[in-house]
Amino acid sequence: MSPALRLLLLSLFSFTSALAPASASSAAGSRSILRAVNDDNADVRDFAVDLNASSFDAVLSDTPASFAVVEFFAHWCPACRNYKPHYEKVARLFNGPDAVHPGMVLMTRVDCASKVNTKLCDNFSVGHYPMLLWGPPSKFVSASWEPNQAKSDIRLIDNGRTADRLLSWINKQLGSSFSLDDQKFENEHISSNASDPEQIARAVYDVEEATSTAFEIILEHKMIKSKTRASLVKFLQLLVAHHPSRSRCRKGSAEVLVNFDDLYPLDILAADRQGDQDVQAALQKFQICGKDVPRGYWMFCRGSKNDTRGFSCGLWVLLHSLSVRIEDGESNFAFTTICDFVHNFFVCEECRQHFYDMCSSVSSPFNKSRDFVLWLWSAHNKVNERLIKEESSLGTADPKFPKMIWPPRQLCPSCYLSSSQKNNEIDWHKDEVFKILTSYYGKTLVSLYKDKGIVGNDETSGALEDLVPSTNALVVPLGAALAIAVASCAFGALACYWRSQQKSRKYFHHSLKNI
Repeated sequence: MSPALRLLLLSLFSFTSALAPASASSAAGSRSILRAVNDDNADVRDFAVDLNASSFDAVLSDTPASFAVVEFFAHWCPACRNYKPHYEKVARLFNGPDAVHPGMVLMTRVDCASKVNTKLCDNFSVGHYPMLLWGPPSKFVSASWEPNQAKSDIRLIDNGRTADRLLSWINKQLGSSFSLDDQKFENEHISSNASDPEQIARAVYDVEEATSTAFEIILEHKMIKSKTRASLVKFLQLLVAHHPSRSRCRKGSAEVLVNFDDLYPLDILAADRQGDQDVQAALQKFQICGKDVPRGYWMFCRGSKNDTRGFSCGLWVLLHSLSVRIEDGESNFAFTTICDFVHNFFVCEECRQHFYDMCSSVSSPFNKSRDFVLWLWSAHNKVNERLIKEESSLGTADPKFPKMIWPPRQLCPSCYLSSSQKNNEIDWHKDEVFKILTSYYGKTLVSLYKDKGIVGNDETSGALEDLVPSTNALVVPLGAALAIAVASCAFGALACYWRSQQKSRKYFHHSLKNI
């Protein structure tokens, strides 16, 4: 790719992205919102997230938490300094990668003694320190609050001057019974109804976490080689076009894709230099789902034990979410791409061999997206069927989340035909199964994003979907295809470049026989 073209692509892509504040005052809020921070000058670990006028709206609009607590304080206030250990005891439960109850409440603080925050504190009528407000995070964004304001979603916490009293107040709002002594994975507060349609909406954050984790594993294990390069390129193309996280993972995948030729040129891989430290370091600078991902915890995919669910669950949700977003002409490309990706980059040897066997058993191409959606669903159920038996005999199942055949009858009664059992096999109504799959992993999965208005720009995202080639095409040229995706204003010129380069590309479509 020529330097001039790359410059054009990157500038066009940057134009479609939101501009981030660059002032020094935004530094405190730019860290990952649920990642604990250590103060080098203190012995006490800070779990609450420090916000300021520059970061306040961005952090609160982006958090996956259902509720937020904002503490308004002044750093010179002795009472505030004495209250901080109490506040941190509660924040430990909800914030950070080791949180006991992650994703439920975001604990934050704002220093009103800092001049940059004067207007922000005035907007929320801060009249004493410390002052605590509670509400859905989105209700704080570009908002204000008055003490006697009627019908406000933001409430004053009037009984939280100790850690015990603050947690008791929060428990009343959540209907929970959390304790300051709760430890990670040693609680019974996790909802076991993972098939609740409203629960899957929280899995969109796990899809981001799984995407980021998969990318980290690939880099850590130095798995990008000459024979796996094309497989990763195709999977990145699929993510750019159909990842449910448009504003984060589609954008991040596109940034990796447009720079891939330079980061992993064929001559380096051909010379067996895939472990080159400079190349690894360069690729690690790209954050495939943005600077705040990974968050360090799971929500929908959180198990009741440290060694259950998590990444494998998140990866399955990602694959299902991709399957329901493709169109008929893309179905076989998506099938071979996912099969190749799992075979080349999933580090569990037994798991990927089982998946490869299921892929190899498919004798004819998928012409309809419906067929691929149902095949992936059936494959997942076959995996669960096998694991149910193994975990039962070994006693390794998650007691709160045992493997199940999905969808359960209580979630989709119409998916089960009247003669529901034949030789221990379920007689499925596949039209109904397809309907719930597309709804569950489609609209419902991204409903939280839509509620927050951060799904992404539809015009740009629609253009991104042009990146995936048809079933019998070559792998799309990296730079030019991405340009088509992100720069609709330059579509004509770049499309011409794409066509001229497509004839000479070296990345041919790999069949399953070549895995």
